[in-house]
Amino acid sequence: MISENAKYWLRLSKALGFCNKKIKALYEMYSDISVFFEGGENEWRFCGIFSDRDLDHLKNIGRETSDSIISRCEELGYSIISIDDSLYPQCLREISDPPAVIYVWGNLPDVDNLDSVGIVGTRTASNYGLKNSYSFGYALSRYGIVVISGGALGVDCASHRGALAANGVTICVRGCGINYPYLMDNAAMREAITNKGAVISEYPPDTPPMPYQFPERNRIIAALSDGLLIIESGKKSGSLITAGYALQMGRQLFALLGNNSPENEGSNGMIKNGSAKPITDIMDIVVALRNSEVEFDPEEDIPLDELEKIPVKHHRKKAHKAKPSKQKEKKQPEHTEQEMLAKKPVHREVSGLSQDAEKVYRYLSADPVNTDKISQDTCLPISRVLTALTQLEIYDLVVSKGGRRFSLK
Repeated sequence: MISENAKYWLRLSKALGFCNKKIKALYEMYSDISVFFEGGENEWRFCGIFSDRDLDHLKNIGRETSDSIISRCEELGYSIISIDDSLYPQCLREISDPPAVIYVWGNLPDVDNLDSVGIVGTRTASNYGLKNSYSFGYALSRYGIVVISGGALGVDCASHRGALAANGVTICVRGCGINYPYLMDNAAMREAITNKGAVISEYPPDTPPMPYQFPERNRIIAALSDGLLIIESGKKSGSLITAGYALQMGRQLFALLGNNSPENEGSNGMIKNGSAKPITDIMDIVVALRNSEVEFDPEEDIPLDELEKIPVKHHRKKAHKAKPSKQKEKKQPEHTEQEMLAKKPVHREVSGLSQDAEKVYRYLSADPVNTDKISQDTCLPISRVLTALTQLEIYDLVVSKGGRRFSLK
């Protein structure tokens, strides 16, 4: 399906650029955008919103541009929904810089009348981040909530895959053209999404990804979502850009509580400053959205068989060659067993610790242990382990070794 007025809005988006507030001004000014184009340059000037540069661009973007894009979409089986079409989401139309058109592969859900949650986070997600992204995507779908994300590696695709595993509806908002071969690890996932949900973009089908397009894309994720969940976000993460949009739009903001590692500085910071509500399980979100009883049991076992197959972006570290030493390395004196024991951290008697913190404290030793193993060995949920570790760090009893590993201090 291609909107009747798509050809006009296509030309406008090509002339003015994407993420442009003048699109909304024109939508509010003209009940039929064809009147604007048929009026020619005199009509364009009469609007009073265009610069001379805008007018030059409008004159240079001919009908052949829109015809070419429409033909390409028909070839690929994509829909084009323009801002004045009845299928265009009202929640997206209400933001200050709505897209002139949305390119759609699949079936765009009626997000105006369905509960929806955006899930965003780091591309370099830990196992904890992947597990929670997948589990939240799965459980939200079982409640009939549309899951929205950006299709990136890590948190994004884990949440999409969780929704698919639950046979749920999910929307993938791309920061490039729908057809562009970017992140091919997720190509099969994107195709699966179109069976019940949609892959969408404001960029023409074959548009390559550019750095500035991803922050632009994030406003669409926020706009389509009733609430936004952040999972594992650093201080400079793009997830925080999405969170900023969500706050501006009056959306509910949630963040999964993480440990004090740099990977969680952004999301934990939003919890600390009161911007985001801390989340420990699915009911925190469902109650916030619906404030009513539900039938599905959140304790149902969620299949995690595919977790290890979820693609994650990895940091590449440059190998540094060690400089040869000109002096012979001095042989270190061997320590006696008594000296080694004297240097080994010991458990102290500390008052004021919670029961969970006491349990985790007694479990830890001088050897760093990953939070997932702590959770497994102590039989405590990961959220309670992280809370306990936070208390132990405040008491200066443990130290983070990086990579979500902790040991006694």
